[in-house]
Amino acid sequence: MVMRVATFAQSDQMITSALRVQAIMANEQVQEASGLKSEDFGGYGSDAGRVVNLQVSVTRAQTYVDAATLADSKVQVMYSAVGTMTDIITSLRTQLSAATTGSTTATTSAINSAQQMLQQMGGLLNTQYNGEYVFSGARTGTASADLSSFATGTGSLTTADTSYYQGDDEIASVRVADDQTVSYGVTADNPAFEQVMRVLKFVANSSSLSSTDLTQALDLASSALDATSTVQAKLSSSASQIESASARQTEYQNFAQTLGSDLSGVDVAAVTAQISTYQAQLTASYSAIAKIQSLNLASYLR
Repeated sequence: MVMRVATFAQSDQMITSALRVQAIMANEQVQEASGLKSEDFGGYGSDAGRVVNLQVSVTRAQTYVDAATLADSKVQVMYSAVGTMTDIITSLRTQLSAATTGSTTATTSAINSAQQMLQQMGGLLNTQYNGEYVFSGARTGTASADLSSFATGTGSLTTADTSYYQGDDEIASVRVADDQTVSYGVTADNPAFEQVMRVLKFVANSSSLSSTDLTQALDLASSALDATSTVQAKLSSSASQIESASARQTEYQNFAQTLGSDLSGVDVAAVTAQISTYQAQLTASYSAIAKIQSLNLASYLR
């Protein structure tokens, strides 16, 4: 039925209002489906900058967590290797102590054991993680220790010898926060490892050991054991720092994600209830519009 001039303004106003409500309801239906206030940042108004900053900070925190996880895994591998080194030098010290009694059998046993231990130490210093040599400093593609020349001759119990080392002096570190970096690297020429290698080389390549040799070797083995234990303790401390920093980043991520959700998300239950209200309102509006458009003088006179 054609709208009468007398009811045009009223009908137009009601239709405009109904279309506005319909647009609001359509937007809220999108929010209900996505759980978000808007599909783009423009819909967040003054909160857009905060939402973007929170998302960036969450991504940055995850980068720190990933780096910390990788570094922690390396530290665990290094810690395990150093633990085995501690066992080796402890065993050598025990055998050297037995040899100080003057027993030829004990001395021969110590020499034979040292030969095997020296090769074990070489293998431990060449420990790898994900294809990288963990004790080579920055030269992770190069084996840390080369015993081909080092393992010949007795060398000296009093003069340091790191000729076996093939890496550099770079100490590995990891950034675990904007303002925190943890150094955790240990290189194969560390004084603790050098002492172990030195005493093993001397004992392994000796044809016999005098009482003086045994005393000096035993003293060096004891010093090496203390130093190696210290290295292991430092690795443990580094691991603790890395894990604590990672936990803080994860905690921050959870906080930032919750805050971001509060800013960008909607209460789906509340939106659903509001949509029902708008639907009822639209039904009433269109019913009223239809009623107005159906009015005419003949209907009024009846």
